[in-house]
Amino acid sequence: MAAALADNVRKYRRATGQSQEDLAQSSGLSVQTIRKVEQGGEVRTDTLHAVARGLGIETAVLFVAGSPAPVIGDEATRRNLVELRKALMPPVGLAAPVAAVGEPSDLDALQRRIGDCHALYWADRYDSVAKKLPNLLRSAEVTAAVLEGDEKRSAVIARTHALLLAGKYLTQVRQYDLGYHALAEAIRLAREAGQTLTAGTGIVGMCWLLLRQDRFDESEQLATQTAEAMEPRISGATSGALAVWGELWLRVASATVRNNKPDVAREARRMAGTAASALGTEHNSFPNHWGGFGPVTAEMKATEDLALVGDARGVLRRADEGLLGSKGLSNLGKPTAPNWGRHRLDVAQAHVRLGSHQDAMTELVGLRSASGAWLKHQPMARYIMGDVLKSRKRTLTRDMRDMASYLGVVE
Repeated sequence: MAAALADNVRKYRRATGQSQEDLAQSSGLSVQTIRKVEQGGEVRTDTLHAVARGLGIETAVLFVAGSPAPVIGDEATRRNLVELRKALMPPVGLAAPVAAVGEPSDLDALQRRIGDCHALYWADRYDSVAKKLPNLLRSAEVTAAVLEGDEKRSAVIARTHALLLAGKYLTQVRQYDLGYHALAEAIRLAREAGQTLTAGTGIVGMCWLLLRQDRFDESEQLATQTAEAMEPRISGATSGALAVWGELWLRVASATVRNNKPDVAREARRMAGTAASALGTEHNSFPNHWGGFGPVTAEMKATEDLALVGDARGVLRRADEGLLGSKGLSNLGKPTAPNWGRHRLDVAQAHVRLGSHQDAMTELVGLRSASGAWLKHQPMARYIMGDVLKSRKRTLTRDMRDMASYLGVVE
């Protein structure tokens, strides 16, 4: 795949009449990086975003099919996920999937268990979530199977919520195939139960998963189609409807800015801003909507666009002012921890790009203290730490050595 991608970049560069030096200048990268890309070296997706901008094409055009690289060292992950795989993906025979085994649960107790498990997720207690999810999923499935009438419908909705939580957790820890299965089943059940808003919540998650897999076109199309179908009447919409609609437009913007479609991204950010303004404050009410949404979240995501195009000074100008300043956070409410953490990684990256290594480390150390388990699952944190190690001229500080070890980054 690396060789095919390299050929693709070379083909488009020549079609635009650019030399490697020209493309380096137009993309904001070094000539050495362009050479590495065209020689089939491993590069990050954000590097390909920059190359695509320099070529004036969509990033997705550069991606090509190929054989995956060998998977090495995933034995522990496979073992850790055995029970969750059993609960989500039972064997399928000639008659039907093997039925779940377990005891039905009281509906109120089932919803409380889902809420408690989601609270563990927000607290970054990922090991606890992984241990609780298999039994929770089995219990939800058995309960939905044995009840009748209105109780059955309520149990199906509860099962949908459990599947949404599983999809959310699995996407966060980058187990995308399992996460896709959980989200697809949740969306199907919600549609069949007539729960359009819950289905929309699952679609927000599905778009996030597609984005994580660099499937920008599909993420954009799915989010756009769903947002258009679910457009609320702003004056009378519930907070959940506004949040889901706004989150969908955030997904459109995130996909298109990564796919070098800035005009579409700007319009999507405007639509998300409309929803955020109508809400007025931050809202976080899973499963009524996927994550946190409101004016602060919309502003953070707009700042993320600056990070993606390499405008480090622009990121730092907006990072702690206006809606993202202490007064804005106090008046409008705090975003969710994962959204805030992603924003602070953008800030750390901006500091590294400007040579402020100690400021970048202050951000990483703060995130480790507040959300250590989350931070370990963020490739961007490892990229930032790797850039610090490569670019720092002086001796590494103790914090730098400790953080590199914590994130598994080798000097």
